[in-house]
Amino acid sequence: MTPTELWLSRLVAHPTVSADSNLPLIAEVEQALTALGADCTRFPDPTGQKAALLARLGPDAPGGLMLSGHVDVVPAAGQDWTVPPFQMTRQGTRLYGRGTTDMKGFVAAMLALAQRAPKLTRPLWLAISYDEEVGCVGVRPMLAAIAARNIRPDLVVVGEPTAMQLGLGHKGKLAFTVTATGTARHSSEAPLALNALHLAADFMAGVRALQDDIARSGPAEDGYSIPHATLHVGRLTGGTVVNLVPDKAELLMEARLLASDDAAALTLRLHDLAAEIVAPHRAAHPSASLTLTETGSYPGLSTPASPAVSAFAACLPAGTSAFKLSYGTEGGLFAQSLGVPVVICGPGDMAQGHRPDEYIETSQLAACDAALDAALRRFCLTSGSD
Repeated sequence: MTPTELWLSRLVAHPTVSADSNLPLIAEVEQALTALGADCTRFPDPTGQKAALLARLGPDAPGGLMLSGHVDVVPAAGQDWTVPPFQMTRQGTRLYGRGTTDMKGFVAAMLALAQRAPKLTRPLWLAISYDEEVGCVGVRPMLAAIAARNIRPDLVVVGEPTAMQLGLGHKGKLAFTVTATGTARHSSEAPLALNALHLAADFMAGVRALQDDIARSGPAEDGYSIPHATLHVGRLTGGTVVNLVPDKAELLMEARLLASDDAAALTLRLHDLAAEIVAPHRAAHPSASLTLTETGSYPGLSTPASPAVSAFAACLPAGTSAFKLSYGTEGGLFAQSLGVPVVICGPGDMAQGHRPDEYIETSQLAACDAALDAALRRFCLTSGSD
């Protein structure tokens, strides 16, 4: 096995599902990096059962390169695997196991790069996070510390699987729980009650109208399959039996936003929509309400052209193209927190992630190794950033 494949085998063996601890993996990685002379800092979560890790090789100096990856994975339980999910299995040119593509393959390449790195003239930063799969949670305390320490690399590479193509943007996300409160009554007198499901349905109709308005006149950005923000209701629940008017209902929704969209303004529009729907009912039903609770968010990413981006693009395989991702990443948080260029580029294809028998092609890992070697020379072994 190559050094990257060996590291991938070690990482896959840790069942770091988001609901579980990642500390054994972090301890193994930290020990290996410390042995290489890296300066390492842990960022534990409030429970003490998980941690992010920031490591620096080379001088504590401005510039350099930051590589970022998360080590939490989605569950494998209940899926129809033909190989052990937490044991890397080689079949021809494919390496199977949970997280091989999303995204322990890139983290393995980061660690192998650290092992073979010569003496550096500018820093190589490795940022390893947790709980990305449940809302980009674990990277935030680490990013706050990085910003406070005024660490500003020339470029951040978030290694989500892009088949080694160059990702320059993705949409952000806002998620809400909407709670509808009406008044209960026997269904034989339903018009005298206020059906919470009806309130929620009216709100959902308003969300659809808002989506139409955004499509007609909202900001747009080329490169996405849908060039504007999208609104989506994913779940509506409420009621117990058919002959009782429900007084409670719950709606789960999300918005996917362009990096240029105003998330606060959209949130205000949704609150105004809720108030408009409830207002006609308040006289007869004073307790009526539609309450929005934000349950998660992360910003979008839109990386403009820059010397650093061009320099990294030159490190990638011939024929590499730039594109915008259909899914979210931690990249928007890095750009927002640090104010430096951020790209998304890593081995594997997301079509192989989040599914039984997840795998990565060995050729993808080899291409990643070559690109990171070139990037190390460009960003950490020269005296300037352009």
